[in-house]
Amino acid sequence: MIDVQQQKDTRRVYLNEVGIKDLTFPIEIKNKDGKWQTTHAKISLSVDLDPEQRGTHMSRFVDIIQENNRIDLNHIKNILSIIQEKLGATKSFIELQFEYFIKKEAPVSKKISYINVGVNYKAWLDKELEFEMTVITPVTTLCPCSKEISEASAHNQRGNVSITVKSNEFIWIEDLVKISEDSASSPLYALLKRPDEKYVTEYAYNNPRFVEDVCREVKLKLEKENISKKYEILVESFESIHNHNAFAKIISEDMN
Repeated sequence: MIDVQQQKDTRRVYLNEVGIKDLTFPIEIKNKDGKWQTTHAKISLSVDLDPEQRGTHMSRFVDIIQENNRIDLNHIKNILSIIQEKLGATKSFIELQFEYFIKKEAPVSKKISYINVGVNYKAWLDKELEFEMTVITPVTTLCPCSKEISEASAHNQRGNVSITVKSNEFIWIEDLVKISEDSASSPLYALLKRPDEKYVTEYAYNNPRFVEDVCREVKLKLEKENISKKYEILVESFESIHNHNAFAKIISEDMN
């Protein structure tokens, strides 16, 4: 059969990326303890396209991910290398959006439950492999101002801490989650008994944080742990007594 995609294109226009996007597919992610966790992801795969080539072979992207659905740095590099080889490209790209589950132990009862965090993972292979990962961790924030001016209690709410890092070295999702939770007023848990609720409520009350506080704490912890020099931090609080949200952001000088 005629390979239409391989036909020469006389317009000679280089395309930075061509490929497929939003393919929903099961994947396996390696936990920090060495085990593989199964989840599903929205996946985008692409390559650059030579100006003389009319099109790329879209079906090959699906073939490749079906045969290579384990995700860590070595597997990602292998996937991107295979894409370049199979599609005759010089650059290859992958993006995954998925939920990652972390086992949590309640602070008093020690009951085990799982908390889900959002992950957006991008990687590209040109002369070397680079990747960008965003981990979105749900947390609790308690308002220092509310605590200071109220005779009892203080307004508190859920929020998200989003940490985006660029690197060519592997970074554990769990490490970014811990930094986010340690920077907030309190972590979140899926399962709490009454003694746990008492502990978590009082812990947050004794650890009030503005979004500005959380954002600064994340920055200091990222730098202390030497995670990456390229990062963006976004903290958003879903305010419980206002009809708007509050946010704070830090972008490192090396990020752009």
